[in-house]
Amino acid sequence: MSTVGDAKIQHAEAAPAKAPDIGMPNAPTILEVAGVSKRFGSLVAVSDVSLKVSKGELRAIIGPNGAGKTTFFNLISGLFAPSTGRIVFDGRDITTLAAHRRVALGMARTFQITEIFPELTVFENVRIGTEVAMGYALRPWVSRAEKDEVRRRVDDTLQLVGLKPKADRLVGELAHGDQRSAEIAMALSLRPQLLLLDEPTAGMGDQETYVITQLIRRLHRTGNVTIVLIEHDMRVVFHLADMITVLDRGALLAEGTPQEIAANEGVQAAYLGKSA
Repeated sequence: MSTVGDAKIQHAEAAPAKAPDIGMPNAPTILEVAGVSKRFGSLVAVSDVSLKVSKGELRAIIGPNGAGKTTFFNLISGLFAPSTGRIVFDGRDITTLAAHRRVALGMARTFQITEIFPELTVFENVRIGTEVAMGYALRPWVSRAEKDEVRRRVDDTLQLVGLKPKADRLVGELAHGDQRSAEIAMALSLRPQLLLLDEPTAGMGDQETYVITQLIRRLHRTGNVTIVLIEHDMRVVFHLADMITVLDRGALLAEGTPQEIAANEGVQAAYLGKSA
């Protein structure tokens, strides 16, 4: 592993790990993945992976390149149908449910490559999600009171992610970190119970990573949303996560608190580049 990678791991191991919320073990399960696999012909991208996420939890999913993390996210969010297994969200079996139906139930997702409307302003991007969440997207006419409520919700979301001063800027003109914040704001505008973040700090420098990390922490603490994220930066993972799931070659390798994962010899061998 590179010197930069070693430094990140050492930093992660040295940093005080985040302790799980005391009430979390007794919290209801909001997401359950049971024995899920995904095959593409002869390729097994995900193999018999199970996962339970409690309401209010911040769960990180890590693993080396090719471990199946994004495919696993695609199964949860409905972009792919599992070959076998079952997915339950908030007590409802959603295994065969289309992605947009999962959004309607309270699930939202960002992507590794930022998905925004660059030719629209920050406000307009977030307004799109807000109108969908409020059921106004396909309506030919919206009353003044309803428009005022949309604006209030958009302003609240922008305030939460720190983008209210840039509401009138075109998203395509923003720095990468602000574009990522705008994408997270679009996801939040859907009022999700479960927020899936696919590598939220990808391609960022240290300062941008810090800003996004603080945003995720703030959302987790004050936004009343359960978060599951894929992340390569171990500093971010060990700083934020209540629990960590480790995938390797499409299979579940380990699961536990940050302290348990840091001490796991199998994880060190497969992911951190150390001998078991």
